[in-house]
Amino acid sequence: ISFLRNQLQQLGAVCNKEHRQGNFPQDSLVTVAGLVLIRQKPGTAKGVVFLTLEDETDIANIIVWPKIFARNRRIVMISHFLAVRGRVQRAGLVVHVVAESFIDLTTDLRRLRDGDPLLPGNQEMPAREPDLRLLKSRDFH
Repeated sequence: ISFLRNQLQQLGAVCNKEHRQGNFPQDSLVTVAGLVLIRQKPGTAKGVVFLTLEDETDIANIIVWPKIFARNRRIVMISHFLAVRGRVQRAGLVVHVVAESFIDLTTDLRRLRDGDPLLPGNQEMPAREPDLRLLKSRDFH
């Protein structure tokens, strides 16, 4: 994700490590981003979806309430790389972001994979056949 950090900063996204360290007080608005590692919708959670995102520094735990999930179902379910804006929620050492809005950044992964010359460090990458497969996150069904 470090290759895309400048773009994420333009979106206002902070590093996951930064929001987890206590730099943002309870209920402050924050944007985090990362690769979607896990999507969970436990049967006992009354429709709440839990996401785990990872950037180059740490993970971000995301809570998606049922009303927000209903409005953003597609993006929550299919995104591989996601920016989430929401409110910081702390309970001791546990830190979550309660999602309010999402940006699907999956196409940026393809640019990175395909050697987009506009991304840092890719100026001299050789041309090759694109591999259109993306790794899947571990999802609930």
